[in-house]
Amino acid sequence: MTTGLFTRILVATDGSEKNMAAVEEGLRIGRACGSEVHAAYVADISTLESASPEVMIGNTWELMQREGEKALGRIRDMAAGVHLETVILEGKPAAEIVNYAQVKGIDLIVIGTQGKRGIERFLLGSVAESIIRAAPCKVLVVK
Repeated sequence: MTTGLFTRILVATDGSEKNMAAVEEGLRIGRACGSEVHAAYVADISTLESASPEVMIGNTWELMQREGEKALGRIRDMAAGVHLETVILEGKPAAEIVNYAQVKGIDLIVIGTQGKRGIERFLLGSVAESIIRAAPCKVLVVK
């Protein structure tokens, strides 16, 4: 049964522990609203664009895919009682998440304040900040 509050929720994950509070909250809201929950992992291939030719790009891409599957598998394990769809996207995380939200008619994007990158901003991570600025819908930031 859907409450009508949110029909489609997008939970963005990078697989990090810092992101798990956002995943849990997105699933909780999805369960409470009877929403369709989409979990997306973005393989940031922009890091490969600057790699030297000596780097094993194929192996790096495969590693990113495995990391994405692991992150999404963890969400699948937590998603009892939720209609869940998972997807691995490729590109720049903020742009891919915003584009996916537009294409899929997402009502709410749930993101964490900080991802797995070591450089942390004063309040929000740069990906979270970019999503907030460009999102076509409401954005819930979970710390």
